[in-house]
Amino acid sequence: MLLSKGLDGSLKKAINRLCEAADEAVRGGSHLLILSDRADELEPTRPAIPILLAAGAVHQHLIQNGLRMSASIIADTAQCFSTHHFACLIGYGVSAVCPYLALETCRQWRLSAKAENMMRNGKMPTVTIEQAQKNFGKAIKAGLLKILSKMGISLLSSYCGAQIFEIYGLGKEVVDIAFCGSVSRVGGLNLDELARESLSFWVKAFSEDTARRLENFGFIQFRPGGEYHGNNPEMSKLLHKAVREKNENAFSVYQQHLANRPVNVLRDLLEFASDRPSIPVGKVEPASEIVQRFCTGGMSLGAISRETHESIAVAMNRIGGKSNSGEGGEDPVRWRPLSDVVDGYSSTFPHLKGLRNGDTATSAIKQVASGRFGVTPTFLVNADQLEIKIAQGAKPGEGGQLPGKKVSTYIARLRNSKPGVPLISPPPHHDIYSIEDLAQLIFDLHQVNPMAKVSVKLVAEAGIGTVASGVAKGNADIIQISGHDGGTGASPISSIKHAGGPWELGLTETQQTLIENGLRERVVLRVDGGFKSGVDVMLAAAMGADEYGFGSVAMIATGCIMARICHTNNCPVGVASQREELRARFPGVPGDLVNFFLYVAEEVRGILTQLGYEKLDDIIGRTDLLRPRHISLMKTQQLDLSYLLSSVGRPKWSSTKIRQQNVHTNGPVLDDILLADPQISDAIEKEMEVKKTVQIYNVDRSVCGRIAGVIAKKYGDTGYAGRLEILFTGSAGQSFGCFLTPGMNIRLVGESNDYVAKGMAGGEIVITPSDKTGFVPEDATIVGNTCLYGATGGRLFVRGKAGERFAVRNSLAEAVVEGTGDHCCEYMTGGCVVVLGKVGRNVAAGMTGGLAYLLDEDDTLIPKVNKEIVKIQRVVAPVGQLQLKQLIEAHVERFGFLHDHLNKTGSTKGTAVLNEWEKYLPLFWQLVPPSEEDSPEANLEFGDRTIERITVKSA
Repeated sequence: MLLSKGLDGSLKKAINRLCEAADEAVRGGSHLLILSDRADELEPTRPAIPILLAAGAVHQHLIQNGLRMSASIIADTAQCFSTHHFACLIGYGVSAVCPYLALETCRQWRLSAKAENMMRNGKMPTVTIEQAQKNFGKAIKAGLLKILSKMGISLLSSYCGAQIFEIYGLGKEVVDIAFCGSVSRVGGLNLDELARESLSFWVKAFSEDTARRLENFGFIQFRPGGEYHGNNPEMSKLLHKAVREKNENAFSVYQQHLANRPVNVLRDLLEFASDRPSIPVGKVEPASEIVQRFCTGGMSLGAISRETHESIAVAMNRIGGKSNSGEGGEDPVRWRPLSDVVDGYSSTFPHLKGLRNGDTATSAIKQVASGRFGVTPTFLVNADQLEIKIAQGAKPGEGGQLPGKKVSTYIARLRNSKPGVPLISPPPHHDIYSIEDLAQLIFDLHQVNPMAKVSVKLVAEAGIGTVASGVAKGNADIIQISGHDGGTGASPISSIKHAGGPWELGLTETQQTLIENGLRERVVLRVDGGFKSGVDVMLAAAMGADEYGFGSVAMIATGCIMARICHTNNCPVGVASQREELRARFPGVPGDLVNFFLYVAEEVRGILTQLGYEKLDDIIGRTDLLRPRHISLMKTQQLDLSYLLSSVGRPKWSSTKIRQQNVHTNGPVLDDILLADPQISDAIEKEMEVKKTVQIYNVDRSVCGRIAGVIAKKYGDTGYAGRLEILFTGSAGQSFGCFLTPGMNIRLVGESNDYVAKGMAGGEIVITPSDKTGFVPEDATIVGNTCLYGATGGRLFVRGKAGERFAVRNSLAEAVVEGTGDHCCEYMTGGCVVVLGKVGRNVAAGMTGGLAYLLDEDDTLIPKVNKEIVKIQRVVAPVGQLQLKQLIEAHVERFGFLHDHLNKTGSTKGTAVLNEWEKYLPLFWQLVPPSEEDSPEANLEFGDRTIERITVKSA
């Protein structure tokens, strides 16, 4: 950009010249266009064009002139050093990037005295300059692969030019030139303002201070004088003083701090403008009613400590709000009210203080995430609400992440995993491929716990309204919209930066779309992401939200000091650590959080008083009460807030009526008929044995899920001593045998759809094809995809093949099947799977626990196994051989029993393997993840003593 003739118009002219030069070069036969910001001599008055703007403009120009397929664009730039920079350049058409300044920085770092000393002292591996630069490239590549993964894209070539971005803060002029087709809802900077922004950074490079030391702008961690952070040390100190001392004046100081903060979220650009005179505060609904609309974020026990998790739950139960379990299960001891409290202490929770008799530490909202950690039938039936986490606002497209050092013995027990093993949930699209799959999961949860409302957590981004409409039609009771500024305690920077969008836009789109489609009355709208005050609550209410979620600020109120080292397990105040000595420092009591929420509710009452309205119901959806706030800040002048302020009407029902409506039902289901059978109801009530034969059809979904829920509610996951043996004949719908509990033995003669044995915790399922099918059972697929998803116990025997993703996220179940599709044993963390036939590709991807035995008769298995984690070996350990043989024997025995009952033969394949055991045993491969390498089943060193003990135990 040349500024000799003034700043205005200079950037547009420079871009036009660049595009014309590119056009001319391509027409002249060039196939590679290198856009470079290198210069022999840098001048303060000649800043470089932002490389993304330059690349996007050339890309769009060539497309519009029909020349784009004739040349590739290469960026040679100093302006690219983070994963997101690379992703943006590639997403807007760049085929290759040379980040020369980043590579030079690697070189200078390697030559620095600090790096030399650390390598010499053994504090860092010794690397050459070339290795350091290669490591940088490797890190960028890994980051890009992660972005592709969470977008569901396999190839970088598919991502190139795909423009899978949403724009915040760029105006129409910029978008039309360089990012045509991308969504930019609120407008923003034009080219002249971008030029000023670029120049302000550029000129800093020519100061003497910069030459001595680069400025840290605090983009990642808080720095005094740097970028403003919503959660900062001053804010947390003010809040601690207010809630610990129960000091209204101190809370007023906290409110004033928030009111005076720099503009950092969209709602900071709005203010209220009432159409009524103010009213006395005594006429406004009480704080005790308002706080019932509050809930806390889905923070898992594991990411945060027991002390924090339980204190938050106790506080929310005291005020009638709702805490959220997060993913990771919940200790059953938390479901009972306390009756042993003396002077604030209880022997039930000796690590907590400030307790009262009658307190409960249960989380009203229990989360079902893609990892299914801790999700058992008992967990589900003890919930007031069940939340399906499709995505997390702070890092959409990724599952939860818990570092191995935070997986203590207690956490591992709750999650049915092993201590010290990292736990990463699959990306949510591994669980829910379509809106139909989501509707099925909603159906499953309503089936197992018909008294619990089901909520679905969505991320605020363009298009959320369409998804929300599908969720409402899928029979969800609540839709939660999560903004990008939520917190996450254990995720890398590339996960939480540049992902998700403002909840203000997501909420507005959802509210409008649901009203336009006549669906708003069906669902409660809940919103979260960076809530800190009553002002946030009121603004969200005016945009249409019924309930309000508080995450990080709830942790701060209970003691968090924003050390920002959650992922290290070293939290100095024990809020986000599993280390006993640090947890002992936890300073919070439930009363602190109660005080915070009551202060927020009183702030809401104060604003309602000023506006002249008596209750929140009166202002929910009233965008006409909002107006743009005048702010003397150049960068916000061009923002267009009309989208946030627009309205398509209000729901026909009040917010209270929507919130108080009954749980949506599944309608008449086969389980209700079975539970109405006196023999079955007696067998459950009196722990008796009963046998039944029932016809089943493919419209019968989630069969046995409700029966399992009734048993789990009464007896827990392992306490039922009766026995239900039900033989089904026909074709079962989705989720056959979901959430099965011990004591339930289910047989199916026929076939079943997807999700067989989803979440089963015990019992047994046996499936075999019906007689005279005309096909060989072991060659036919008789159960669908994604069987055993998140199973925590029990056994599954299938005489025939399964579809894709068999035993995905299996924790403890054992299974024998006679063939599978792709991705068998994906993300498995425990249990055992035996496959007596061919498998598809990508076996054992993400498998961190459990064992798999795969029969490989034609020597084709090895290329199909994902070797990132698991080791492949023959079954050499005697204990492993015994485990394999016993499971196959059980498989044959089950089908023998079933087929004797129906005058048919048992499993041909299993019988053949057992009859010629010495021939078939060497053909089995054993897949062993690192956590199982020292187990007796996988390790030859354990010898015959272990096998003797196991044989005695089995007998």
